[in-house]
Amino acid sequence: MNLFKYKDIIEEGDLVIVYLDVRHLYPITIKKDEVFQSKYGALKHNDCIGKKFGSVVSCTKGWVYVLFPTPELWTVTLPHRTQILYAADISLIILQLDLKPGSIVCEAGTGSGSLSHALIRAIAPSGFLYTFDFHEQRVEVVRNEFEAHGLNSFVKVEHRDVCSDGFNVEEVADAVFLDLPNPWDVIPFTAKTFKPTGGRICTFSPCIEQVQRTCIALQECKFQDIVTVECLQRIYDVKRITQSIINFDNTKNDDTSFDKSKDDEGDDVEEQEQSSNKNGSGHNPQKEIETVTHWAAVPPLQTPGHTGYLTYASFMPSCKS
Repeated sequence: MNLFKYKDIIEEGDLVIVYLDVRHLYPITIKKDEVFQSKYGALKHNDCIGKKFGSVVSCTKGWVYVLFPTPELWTVTLPHRTQILYAADISLIILQLDLKPGSIVCEAGTGSGSLSHALIRAIAPSGFLYTFDFHEQRVEVVRNEFEAHGLNSFVKVEHRDVCSDGFNVEEVADAVFLDLPNPWDVIPFTAKTFKPTGGRICTFSPCIEQVQRTCIALQECKFQDIVTVECLQRIYDVKRITQSIINFDNTKNDDTSFDKSKDDEGDDVEEQEQSSNKNGSGHNPQKEIETVTHWAAVPPLQTPGHTGYLTYASFMPSCKS
């Protein structure tokens, strides 16, 4: 099954995302006569075969949706072998690396393959991804996932410690991404991977101290346009609020800011007396406070913590020695 070639009908052997609700999504591979157990009861695989992706399928205690596995859905459902990147950071990485169909990317720190799937979709059908990880078992698992998802023609995953051995590819990359504890050790190797026309680099680090050392390494290797950003998600509460309209009619003038003549003062006293007589009392009642109601987006009182810092830089052709 190819995740990047959409199909309508579910067949045996297909990967589907079982959607129970926004917090409960599960990836399953459809196999004849098997059953998936959920809080809505048993979902028979046979009931999914022949249905369209996006259909509602009945369980013994309710129903679920069966969805086509996009990279975004795979990110929120994949088996975690490491901490992963999510949509907020992934979208910014792809934008800032200027990825497009045909781009060649080198990724160090394959991990669980969350970002890898998004990178492949961005550069397909004519681009290619070289991805490396120092953990041999993780490499084998993610290699099998790439094969099961029909992505072998777009990616090569290799067991390699790039911190000490480099990438073993030269002058092929348009972009490099590093998700490592010590990216500053790898940055000197990246210069050889870029095409003669140059390219973009991005590093992901959870600590600002890592960012500082990374920026120093980028400067030493003559990278330009070094920028670090932090991608935060803030959920706004949209609701109707009521506010008072400020009325300046009853505001008293400050004598120090406005010099009134004696004649004017006499006129004011006379007008106040006439007003008091009309109202039948000795004071002038305040006008009722006017209000206005409108829709507003109210930010949260607390901003959730970041997932990490993204540092970008450009490698120009003139940087090559």
